[in-house]
Amino acid sequence: MREDITSLPVTEVFEERTGCPLCRMRLLLEERVTEYITGAALMEPDVRMETNRLGFCFPHYGMLLKKRNRLGVALMLESRLKEVEKTVFSGLASPLGPNAKKQAATADRPLHTCFVCQQVDWAMERMLATVGRLWEKESDFRRLYAEQEGLCLPHFAQISAAAVHMGKKTAPDFLRQSAELCRRTLNGLQDDITHFCKMFDYRSEGADWGNSRDSVERAIEWLTSRHPG
Repeated sequence: MREDITSLPVTEVFEERTGCPLCRMRLLLEERVTEYITGAALMEPDVRMETNRLGFCFPHYGMLLKKRNRLGVALMLESRLKEVEKTVFSGLASPLGPNAKKQAATADRPLHTCFVCQQVDWAMERMLATVGRLWEKESDFRRLYAEQEGLCLPHFAQISAAAVHMGKKTAPDFLRQSAELCRRTLNGLQDDITHFCKMFDYRSEGADWGNSRDSVERAIEWLTSRHPG
């Protein structure tokens, strides 16, 4: 397979065959961004301006805390709290009293932005385009893609949307293969969840749990692309 600066990170992710490849891709990007902003970029003015403005979502606050730089996280929180105070509470005072719609909208706005999400979404869009390009042009990559264990539902939706940029002759086969990967995971989960539920029936006492013990967590991960806990 011919490698270049855009294809190498994608093919490296797809060389592993466990789980959803796009979950692995997103995790790789999240790790790189959180490592960057708690390390070399922590005190860079341009980066801090954006982290102050956008903040982080709950999952990415959790990832930041795992970087073992609590002071760095605290410094970002200190300036983020000041930014939220300024953007949420300045301008709310009115001679006519509080306006419910305006106050609700203003308070809600900071809840839907995340610096890491923005960076990861930007990179994922380009990497998904590379996935489509490699699938069209490289037979080795088509083999790698077909050998994946499966796709989670959210990333199945994303890869399907990315296929609009593929050729009209190749996109249908790519979409069919992607659907097959996603459906394969779904069918296995359905069997495991059903078996898990049956194990709580008194008639199943002493029976083998098989692969069903962690099926609840795996089903949630397939539906959301995030492993619970």
